[in-house]
Amino acid sequence: MYHELRKRGTSARGLKGICWRLVEAQHYVSTAKLTDSANDQLLLERLIEATKSSVPPECEHLNYLLSTPFRYGSPYPHGSRFCKAGLTEGVFYAAESADTAAAEITFHRLLFFAESPATPWPGNPGEYTAFAAEFAAARTIDLTRPPLNADRALWTHPTDYVACQALAAAARSAAIDVVRYQSVRDPSHRASVALLTCRVFTKPNVVSRQTWRIHLDTAGARAFCEAPKHTLAFGRDTFATDPRIAGMTWIR
Repeated sequence: MYHELRKRGTSARGLKGICWRLVEAQHYVSTAKLTDSANDQLLLERLIEATKSSVPPECEHLNYLLSTPFRYGSPYPHGSRFCKAGLTEGVFYAAESADTAAAEITFHRLLFFAESPATPWPGNPGEYTAFAAEFAAARTIDLTRPPLNADRALWTHPTDYVACQALAAAARSAAIDVVRYQSVRDPSHRASVALLTCRVFTKPNVVSRQTWRIHLDTAGARAFCEAPKHTLAFGRDTFATDPRIAGMTWIR
C-alpha cells in the first residue's frame, strides 16, 4: 500500500483545525453508585486507573480525554476502520462537526442492540459529553480528494476495513499523522479525521464541550444537544446500508 501511494502520486498536505468526539458521561456516576463517600470514590477511581495501561510518554501532558485512545497497549479484540485487531497503535477518531460525531456514536450504540436482539431498549436517554480538540499536522492524507477518492468504495465500505487498515499502516510508515476521510455513518457524509499520533494536538486540554443525550426506541434514534439546543433524528433506515443494522430487531 505504501508503494501504491507513492506510485499514484499521493502527496501529504498540512491540515489544522478542531475535531469533535463523543464519549459516555457515565464514568463518575457509575463509581459513585459503588461507594459511600467522596474519599471512597476517589480511592476506587485510583484503583481502576492502576489497572489500565500506562499513557505513552508523548501523551502524558494531555487531558485524559485526548490521551486515552493512545494508552492501551494490550491487544484490541476487534479491529476498527483504521486500526487492526491485536496489539497495535491507537487511533483518535473524531469528526469535523459535533453532529457527525453524534451520528457516529449513535450508530455504534444501535450496533450494540443489533447484536443483542433480546436486550430491551433503555428506558432513559444515555448521556454523552461532546468535546473538541485542536490539532495541526504537517503531513496528512485526504481520502475525499484526488487521487485517493477514486477508491471511495474501499474507504467507505460499511463492514470491510481491510483496505483502510492497510492504508493506515502505510501512512504511519510514511510519517503521515492524520487521515481525513468521509464519515460512513453521518447521513450527510461530512468529514472525519483519524489522528494516528497524539503529537498533533496543539493544546493539552479540550477547547469546547457540549452535553448530548441519545434516545433509542422502536422508531430509531434521536440525539439532543443541550446547548446550543439542537436535535438530530435517525430513522430505522438511516444506517441500513450496514447489514447489521438492516437486520435489526426493532420491536423488543
